[in-house]
Amino acid sequence: MKAHVSTILIGVQDMDRTRRFYTDGLGWEIRDDYGVSIIFASDGSSLVGFYERAGLAGQVGVSPEGSGFSGIVLTYVVRSEARVDEIIAEAEKAGATIHKPAGPLSWGGYGGTFADPDGYVWSISYSAQGENQPYAE
Repeated sequence: MKAHVSTILIGVQDMDRTRRFYTDGLGWEIRDDYGVSIIFASDGSSLVGFYERAGLAGQVGVSPEGSGFSGIVLTYVVRSEARVDEIIAEAEKAGATIHKPAGPLSWGGYGGTFADPDGYVWSISYSAQGENQPYAE
């Protein structure tokens, strides 16, 4: 198995709320809308989609119940501190919970984190260190 993710599917409680947050709030474009799931347009990177939580849990054979930190953080690396600030502000305006406002990070970069309406944590960051950063934009 290669170190590659073809599609990231995230189980959510309310598809309409999720659709509004990511399309109206963050400006994502829908590639496929299947009613019980939506897949967002990609620029060649991994596809990101959302699926009704109980249905997705049933597909993979686990309980849909759970709380607290899932152990997963979705990262989005950008090319400037200013862009980090913009994205965190967009997310907050869209209704995200800001866990860590944008600012200097302990490892020398700059970033912040927010949770979407279902509590999934996004880390938005920038680093002037290193080459071949996994830039999302």
